[in-house]
Amino acid sequence: MSRIALVTLVVDDYDEAIRFYTEALGFRLVEDATRPDGSRWVVVTPPGVGGSGTGLLLARAKGEDQGARVGDQTGGRVGFFLHTDDFARDHARMLAAGVTFLEEPRHESYGSVAVFQDLYGNRWDLLQPAA
Repeated sequence: MSRIALVTLVVDDYDEAIRFYTEALGFRLVEDATRPDGSRWVVVTPPGVGGSGTGLLLARAKGEDQGARVGDQTGGRVGFFLHTDDFARDHARMLAAGVTFLEEPRHESYGSVAVFQDLYGNRWDLLQPAA
């Protein structure tokens, strides 16, 4: 069996990224370890994801090239999809936590969805798939 274990998300600052993902989005901090070069290995996972689910590796940008990509890693497209089992609950919680939604919730044939952005401007879908 193969699976995607981690997806790297380039960030400006470890601690502000951890705060956003854990406090605003409700993710769980799985690992935060200092590496010999002074960088950190920081992994967060969405609520309800166990040890075998895909996590985000929050990697601080190194140099101008990586720094220029913070917040625009997918060229302005939605690049991340956060599934939920209760759209209304999570949408309300995220709004209360200050998450910026770029549109009003939509109810499509595939489910309830709204695009939001993370603290750097990356676009995400909050999505409750149709049954």
